Amino acid sequence: MNAHLVKDLDKLKAQILRVAAAVEENVRKSVRALRELSAPLAEDVVYSDRKIDEMEVETEEECLKILALHQPVASDLRFVITVLKINNELEHIGDMSANIARRVPFLLRGGKAPIPFDIDKMTSRTVYMLKSSIDAFLNGDEHLAVGVCSDDSIVDEENRRCYGNVASGIAENPEAAMVYINYLLVSKSLERIADLCTNIAEDVIYMKRSLIVRHNLDEAAKIIKMSPNLDGSEA
Repeated sequence: MNAHLVKDLDKLKAQILRVAAAVEENVRKSVRALRELSAPLAEDVVYSDRKIDEMEVETEEECLKILALHQPVASDLRFVITVLKINNELEHIGDMSANIARRVPFLLRGGKAPIPFDIDKMTSRTVYMLKSSIDAFLNGDEHLAVGVCSDDSIVDEENRRCYGNVASGIAENPEAAMVYINYLLVSKSLERIADLCTNIAEDVIYMKRSLIVRHNLDEAAKIIKMSPNLDGSEA
């Protein structure tokens, strides 16, 4: 492999991991802001999202530069494509964190109402999925990636439960409607973060196996289990 390409790929990996670290920190801060109903922390999340947007553009530019200068093939090409996709997904996760933070002032002003979803279960699972999807990318761990995809159903179910609880809560206490609606928006943002983490995990499987698994994860999981040492690095 060209020494300059190796250097640029290493630089790109470090760059996307910096984006991931910033996004993970912002997700954790948005969860804290929600739990504590902290307006200052929520403002910090929204402000930090602007920096994440800048980092996303810089990383995309680096990917395009590598594609233009080196014209990578096989596993190197898949790596760059994967970084491009993960970079975009991380930026969207950052947006969802900011959306959660923006609900905090409305919740502070809206009066009291019970949280219509299991906040501990939903936030902890979402943060876990984000960390695991990035770890799967960092270590090329396709088994961990499959596990992340499987976890998505847990968050989906909690989000569906939230919809039902919001409907019944508003029916019982119409004055708290805006509080319930804002919690529903929080739940939807958490569910969307989980979806994006699943996308990252699917990208990792593509990077390692050259398999597009968006609509056929079960079959991909069988292939990975049957041939655990195959990573497609020569393909």
